[in-house]
Amino acid sequence: MRRLSRFSLLPLAALAACQPAAPQPRGVDHDETLLTVTATGRADTRPDEARLQLGVQSQAASAGEASRLNREKMQRVTDALSRLGVKPDDFQTRNLSLNRIDYGKERGSFRAYNVVEVTMRDMARIGEAVTAVTEAGANVLSGPDLRISNREAASRSAYAAAYKAARARAEAYAGAAGLKVSRVLAIYDGGESMVPPSYIGDASASMDRLTAQSVAPAAPPPPPPGAPFSAGMNITEVRVRVDFALSD
Repeated sequence: MRRLSRFSLLPLAALAACQPAAPQPRGVDHDETLLTVTATGRADTRPDEARLQLGVQSQAASAGEASRLNREKMQRVTDALSRLGVKPDDFQTRNLSLNRIDYGKERGSFRAYNVVEVTMRDMARIGEAVTAVTEAGANVLSGPDLRISNREAASRSAYAAAYKAARARAEAYAGAAGLKVSRVLAIYDGGESMVPPSYIGDASASMDRLTAQSVAPAAPPPPPPGAPFSAGMNITEVRVRVDFALSD
């Protein structure tokens, strides 16, 4: 039994000797050196879309009256934006509420809120829109949040810049070590980030500080000059990690 066990191991040992060597991690050959580089790329793109949160707040002795006043104000606001070319699908209600006031001198009265988010695609009329809705009765304003409608297309140049930066850094490391970049083993997308937008104020916080107003002009006045507005540029940054194989 002992002899049979000894000879049965010989074929297994011979078979193991014929097996190819285990591959190195990440696909690097035995005569290559692994180099991992992380780099960033940036793209500056002019925004083509603005989102504003606009609201009205009304106060009255009864719930029905507060709701009526609020509805009339919001209708004037939406009409003003429609005249500027904003489509119905570009309005989205974000806050709709009716509360009884149970404190202070206004106790027993009712306060109604209505806040909508508006998407504007005509960037040349943003300042005009802000002035128009204010004149129409909007007493809450937050934004604008300036965006790029096709972020993927806007980020393509940043992706290319990130890879070129990684490749240039790899070439520098290889040259310093007396090697050269022989292959690209893997590319990992690290995602993108954008510079946070600025806001005029918070809509929900602003509403609590406002007093009710009831303005019902017989006809809308001529539009006043638009508020100063500059779209500027949006900055997108992407990060990439690349594995390179270096060789002699």
